[in-house]
Amino acid sequence: MALCNVVRGDVVTAAANATLSAAQATPEAVEYTEILEAEDRPWVTVVWDDPVNLMHYVTYIFQKLFGYSKAKATELMLKVHNEGRAVVSSGSRDKMEHDVQRLHAAGLWATMQRDD
Repeated sequence: MALCNVVRGDVVTAAANATLSAAQATPEAVEYTEILEAEDRPWVTVVWDDPVNLMHYVTYIFQKLFGYSKAKATELMLKVHNEGRAVVSSGSRDKMEHDVQRLHAAGLWATMQRDD
């Protein structure tokens, strides 16, 4: 009577002579689920207030880099000015790295982080 393990996704089932036993969750399955949930959280690009750039320039950059309307770009600029920071884009890590690089090239202070 041979016992073999068959892996299906994150559940391990034991089969003995073609009789399946109940599915069991393993510690690895729980860790895998937590990793997937962490990967599902998008990254965001945050622009920080600085003492150098004028408000109309920041609005212009948001319009040019992200295609925001003047109203949306102004809203984000005012959030940066009044609250010290604003999330200007979200998505994959690679895209956020690219957005941060473009903002730095335009002279703005920007970072990226996991979305809260």
